[in-house]
Amino acid sequence: MAETREGFASIAEGGLRMTSLPMRLFMKGNRKFWDPAEIDFTQDAHDWQSMTDDERELAVRLATLFAAGEEAVTKDIQPFMRAMSEEGRLEDEMYLTQFAFEEAKHIQAWRMWLDAVGATEDLSGWVDNNQGYRQIFYDYLPSALNALQEDHSPAAQVRAAVVYNQVVEGVLAMTGYHSWRRAAEERGILPGVQEVVKLIGHDERRHMAWGTFTCRRHIAVDASNWDIVQQTLDELLQPALSIIEVTFSEFEESGREIPFGITKDELTAFATSQFSSRLAVIEAAKGRSLSEIEGVEEEELEDRLEDQDHGRQTETV
Repeated sequence: MAETREGFASIAEGGLRMTSLPMRLFMKGNRKFWDPAEIDFTQDAHDWQSMTDDERELAVRLATLFAAGEEAVTKDIQPFMRAMSEEGRLEDEMYLTQFAFEEAKHIQAWRMWLDAVGATEDLSGWVDNNQGYRQIFYDYLPSALNALQEDHSPAAQVRAAVVYNQVVEGVLAMTGYHSWRRAAEERGILPGVQEVVKLIGHDERRHMAWGTFTCRRHIAVDASNWDIVQQTLDELLQPALSIIEVTFSEFEESGREIPFGITKDELTAFATSQFSSRLAVIEAAKGRSLSEIEGVEEEELEDRLEDQDHGRQTETV
């Protein structure tokens, strides 16, 4: 059935809520625009030649997990735009158009890096044979987001935001960035991929800020939505941790050391801490009014979590 339009929020009395979190994120994203084609991977290609086979294998595995994940989230975010439209939240809908655009840029950046180092073969096996990855990216993520096509309820939005923003971006991507810091930044190699990780990380922090805000505003209105947050995070903990297990176990099983001095225990502990941190930030919305939540700088909450990721001193959220 064809739909009709009743009016335009942008020209109604009051216009856009310019100080709302979604609009602040939208404007911040505009200021921080970057183009993957401007990143120079020349030194990465040189560094690649001096890396060991095991180091190259792990680097390709990590980049493959990221590239496939970025493709998944680019496709799967779209139903959230519809949910925001149905709720009459034009500013959120505007921000999500930028959000989707940024995810598409991330695909381009990772693919360009893989091409630059010569990893042009079929890499599908690194994701197809990782059960935890398949569970989250082939099942949980599209299922939670596609549910918003028909169900725009707060409960459905909270589940989708937890799967997408808290687990995929807030746990898995942050753990992946930690791996890249250990592999490239600490050794002073692969400056192109270091730039990719830095720029994508800035985008993802804005994405997570929006997802956290979405969860927190619904919890402020109805505390029962907190149960959905807890249940979903509990449900995805083991699949998420198993991605780390599978990614690194083949090195150990074949008697090889994991490259770059990385250990499974280190990454498992980092990922687990991400679950706990994100849970605590969202739980803090319980018992607060909606006006209090809308007045909180969600970007500041993400900055505090980033400080924790890097081991810097920060306030307790």
